Amino acid sequence: MNTMDTTLAQNFAIDDLLSDGIKSTPPSFVRAILKAASDPNVTSFAGGLPNPISFPQEKLMESMQRVVAQHGATAFQYSATAGVDELREWVANRYNQRFGTDYVTEDVLITTGSQQILDLLGKVLLDKGDGVIVEKPTYLAAIQAFALHQPVFREVELTNEGLNIAELKNALSAGAKMIYLIPNFQNPTGLTYSAEGREAVREVLADQNIVVVEDDPYGELRFEGASLPYIGGTNHPHGLIMGSFSKTVTPGMRMGYILTKDHELLRNLSIAKEAADLHTNVFSQFVILDYLKHNDLDEHLVKIRDLYRSQAQAMTDAMAEFFPAEVSFTKPEGGMFLWATLPEGISTMELFPKALERGVAFVPGDPFYAEPAVHSTMRLNFTNADEQTIRDGIKKLGEVIAEAL
Repeated sequence: MNTMDTTLAQNFAIDDLLSDGIKSTPPSFVRAILKAASDPNVTSFAGGLPNPISFPQEKLMESMQRVVAQHGATAFQYSATAGVDELREWVANRYNQRFGTDYVTEDVLITTGSQQILDLLGKVLLDKGDGVIVEKPTYLAAIQAFALHQPVFREVELTNEGLNIAELKNALSAGAKMIYLIPNFQNPTGLTYSAEGREAVREVLADQNIVVVEDDPYGELRFEGASLPYIGGTNHPHGLIMGSFSKTVTPGMRMGYILTKDHELLRNLSIAKEAADLHTNVFSQFVILDYLKHNDLDEHLVKIRDLYRSQAQAMTDAMAEFFPAEVSFTKPEGGMFLWATLPEGISTMELFPKALERGVAFVPGDPFYAEPAVHSTMRLNFTNADEQTIRDGIKKLGEVIAEAL
């Protein structure tokens, strides 16, 4: 077996060959801590994990068998980049029924999860130094995907109503190609833009030549209140909606989709997807489609909403009982997360290992901000533990916070 000479290996450092983009992109903090939190003795509120009991496993098995029997080799062959036409049509019709839109099959691109959409948007829109507007805080995997292209992040404070309009106007004046929004049960905060907040942002963006991206993986998981219209994803000239089957059917099949009337933008996203993976997993597309055709998705969603409502209530009740009074937290109307804010000066990054020692994990707030800084915030996931486990875990976390205070 040949062994590389040590001196030669040192001279051939891989760092000299890596791109500037990958060097400036941080690894996912959540992925790193999920391993630490995978200990069965640790109660983890860290991952963005749907509850496994919500996966329709038996129905999906029936769909797999039907797909093989009915489609044969077609389900295992190469296919079109845009996706299986019937599935694209189903997505278009679903949004038309829910929002009164007029999407057609050609407005839909099936992707390998929502995460691929973020990657494609970065490739298609962002050059080094380009501005991209994001919420403060925002989804950490979006920061990671966009950071590969070395843009300038323009953060806009997220309030209980939506974006800070003065900051939004300043960000637009500074220049940006894209604005990335999560209007429903935002990740990480759990906040939802109000009707007035949406209208205010819509008015500001109306005359801007900018791509308006609305990421909505949780929109159908609303367990309180009424659904609200999109901000610009369905009506801005460059509006785009991101959706996913990960939170409603199964995350493991990695099935997402884009809806947009901007066919020139969609064409370029499709070109980038061709270069990335040719097309999304065909068998999984047929399985998801078959499941949707043979089962009532709305009936399935009622069960998920009921489950998540009780889990969210269990967490907020426990936080009200066990967290120090100085800690505030959001009360989501849907989705999978809530956000806690500790008194200023308490680093949740430093708090994390102490909590892990007590057998409980969360995600510190720092990775959810595009600009590095120390924050006294944390994200908690309430969907992947039963109510008693939630209560016990929050009690432990409350003790850790109390000691830090």
